[in-house]
Amino acid sequence: MRLGGFVIHGSDVSTLPACLDSLKAVADEVVAIDSGDAAPRTEVRTIKHAWEGYGSARAAAVRALDGCEWVLYLDSDERLGEAARETLRAWKTSGSRAPAHLLPVHDWAELPTGRFLYRTHHRARLVRRELATWKPEMIVHEALGRPDAVRLNAPIEHRFATAIPQRVEKEETYALLWAVRANAEQRRGKLPWLQRPAMFLRDAFIKGAAWRGGLEGLKLAWTVAAYHSRKYELLEELRAGKHTELEEAYKARRFAEVFERAARAR
Repeated sequence: MRLGGFVIHGSDVSTLPACLDSLKAVADEVVAIDSGDAAPRTEVRTIKHAWEGYGSARAAAVRALDGCEWVLYLDSDERLGEAARETLRAWKTSGSRAPAHLLPVHDWAELPTGRFLYRTHHRARLVRRELATWKPEMIVHEALGRPDAVRLNAPIEHRFATAIPQRVEKEETYALLWAVRANAEQRRGKLPWLQRPAMFLRDAFIKGAAWRGGLEGLKLAWTVAAYHSRKYELLEELRAGKHTELEEAYKARRFAEVFERAARAR
């Protein structure tokens, strides 16, 4: 099975070399989608692609890997450890008939007070190329929904958080982007006040951030959980007639403008 790997990166390229090295260790072909203003030197094929969201960038990567049967993607702050590389090398000889594979993602907190595993979750990151279909409307940072995907124990190591204030800003921006898309797709809302405590309990205690990170784990879990309540609050605001410029830009498919306005709105 011919495996293609890709990564999307912007101007922050500090973690990119480790990411690319891990992809090159398992993939037959690797492409880097450069959506920033930096020009890092890499030994892989680089494609300049103006930033219009994750859907557009990922679709460009899949098109570039047209000679591959499968695609595996990482974010620029992710990498595959040696155990994951060995698992993927063995998988390539397995003749897998699955449509996609769910890989565990280890979200690491690297805070001034120390490093700990914040949580583990599974995402469809290894997908048959013909099923790896992203659309430009898919602006937010989401994996493909594949309920028929099969789990594969090849962990992705993700540098999830380096400072809690930075997570606050990121969660606010992405909550607004999610709400814009959800509003356009007429998704059902949920009770905002219920989401934050529910997600806090999930990450802090069920997934174990509190046990591994102590007080900092609790603080980070409360910060991350805000995203889940905030996105439904913002969805209510959109349905009440607020953020009309963002809504109009999304409907007109001016996705770069959507990101710019969402960043300014936080």
